[in-house]
Amino acid sequence: MENTQQTQEQLSDLLQVRRDKLTDLQNENRDPFKIMKFDRSHTSNQIKENYTEEEREIKKRGSEETEKIIAKISPLDGKIVSIAGRIMSKRGMGKVGFVHVSDIDGQIQLFVKKDILGEEEYNRFKKLDIGDIIGAEGEVFTTQTGEISIRADKITLLSKSLLPLPEKFHGMTDTDLRYRQRYIDLIMNAEVKDTFIKRSKIISSIRSYLNGQGFLEVETPMLVSNAGGAAARPFETHFNALDEDFKLRISLELYLKRLIVGGLEKVFEIGRVFRNEGLDTRHNPEFTLMELYQAYTDYHGMMDLTENLYRHVAEEVLGTTKIVYNGIEMDLGKPFERITMVDAVKKYAGVDFNEIKTLEEARTIAKEHHVEFEERHKKGDILNLFFEEFAEEHLIQPTFVMDHPVEISPLTKKKPENPDYVERFEFFMNGWEMANAYSELNDPIDQRERFKAQEEQLAQGDEEANTTDEDFMRALEIGMPPTGGIGFGIDRMCMLLTDSPAIRDVLLFPTMKPLENK
Repeated sequence: MENTQQTQEQLSDLLQVRRDKLTDLQNENRDPFKIMKFDRSHTSNQIKENYTEEEREIKKRGSEETEKIIAKISPLDGKIVSIAGRIMSKRGMGKVGFVHVSDIDGQIQLFVKKDILGEEEYNRFKKLDIGDIIGAEGEVFTTQTGEISIRADKITLLSKSLLPLPEKFHGMTDTDLRYRQRYIDLIMNAEVKDTFIKRSKIISSIRSYLNGQGFLEVETPMLVSNAGGAAARPFETHFNALDEDFKLRISLELYLKRLIVGGLEKVFEIGRVFRNEGLDTRHNPEFTLMELYQAYTDYHGMMDLTENLYRHVAEEVLGTTKIVYNGIEMDLGKPFERITMVDAVKKYAGVDFNEIKTLEEARTIAKEHHVEFEERHKKGDILNLFFEEFAEEHLIQPTFVMDHPVEISPLTKKKPENPDYVERFEFFMNGWEMANAYSELNDPIDQRERFKAQEEQLAQGDEEANTTDEDFMRALEIGMPPTGGIGFGIDRMCMLLTDSPAIRDVLLFPTMKPLENK
C-alpha cells in the first residue's frame, strides 16, 4: 500500500512538472497548441531507404567517382530535410544530445548540438519530455556507429505531452489496458502499428481485386426493421422520430440480393454488422463482414473466386502464399481441399449420415457419441452438430466443406439430385470458419416455405431463427437470376494474415466490459 501511494505521488509530481513547463511556454508566447501545421519533407523510412539506396550506389562505383555520382543521383547525405513525430528517447544533454523520433513509418535519430542549435534553443530542447511531438529540420548524415541521422539545426515543439508514456523497458504489457488505450498501444508497440497497417492493406487489396473483376461496391442500411440473412440475435433500438423499433443488421445479404434483382449483376459491400452474442478470441459483437453476389454463377464459382482472392491478398500484402499462424504453416498456393459435410463427419467421427434415414436414428447415434441436441433439432441439425464437434478442429489447411443439410440453410438452393442438402459451402482454415457461400435460393415459393419453417423454429425458442421479410419476398417474386453469393469474415482473415492470437488484436477499438464490471 505504501509503495502504491509513493508511486502515485511520484506520478503526480511528474504531471505537475509537465504542466509547469507548458505554463512557462505559454508565458513566453510559445504555446505549442497554437501551432497550426508543420511542413515535413520526408518520413523516417523515406530518409533511410533513399539514403541507403543512394549510398549503396556510390560505394559500387568507388571513391574516385564519388563526387560525380553524388551530383548525378542527389543523395540525401548532406541534404536538408524536415521530419515530425513523437520523442521516444533522449540521451546525452551536455553540449550534445541524441533523440529518437517516431512517426508513421518508424523511428529516426536526431543529433542535437548546442553549437549548431544555439544556447537558447538548446536549453529549450533540454526541457522537452519523452512523448512530446516535435518538428525538426537539419542535414542527413551517418554517425560513427553507422546510424542514419539528422543533424538538427531547428526544433519546434508542436504538442506538449502532459501524461508520461509507459516506462521504457516494460512498455505496455497489460493486455486489457492495451485494448482500452489503443492510442498508447500504437505508440509503444511497433508490431501493433504494423498489424493495423496490414489490415488496411488487406482491405484495400480485396477492393482492388474485386474492382478488377467487375464488381460494384455498394452501401446498404445498418438500421433495419427485419434483421435477416444470418442465424444470430440482433441488437434492438427505438427510432423516436417514427416511434418504431429497429434492429442493427446482422448480415448484408437481403439488401444485396435486392440489387441483383435490380440488375446490378456483381455487387459487394464491406461493412460493420452487429450480433448480440458473447465475447471471445474470435467473436466481437460488432465486426467487419464482406459479402458479394454475382448473377449467373453458383457456389462452385464462389469457390474459385475465394481461392483466387485469398491468393491475391496474401501475395500482395505478405509477398507469399504461405502463411504461418501460431507456428502452423498454411499454403494458399495449393488447390483448396473440397469435402462434403457428410464425408467430413464420416472421416473424423466415423459416422456415415448417408446410412441414417430417420430422426430417431440420428438422435440415437448422437446419444451414443455424447453429442447434445435439443428437441427441436432435426436430422440435418444433428449432422451439423457432429460436424462442429468432431470435424472443424481438423480443418487446418484451406478447405471447402460443401453440401449442408437444408434445415440449417434457409436461403440456399437445394441440390437437385438430393433435396435434403443444399448447394452451400463453408471455407475453413486453422479450424475456423472463414467464409460462407451459397447457390442462392431464387424460388420465391420455396423461400416462403423456408421462412415459415424458420418462424416455427423461432416459436420453439430458437432466438437466432429468421423471420419472413415481405419486401425481400416481393423482390424475389419480381425475379432473381441464378446467383452465387458469399460472406467473408474480414477480421478473422486479418488475424490469420497478421498472426494475431485474438480478434481484439485486429480491431482498433474492440468492445470491452465497463471497468467497474471487470
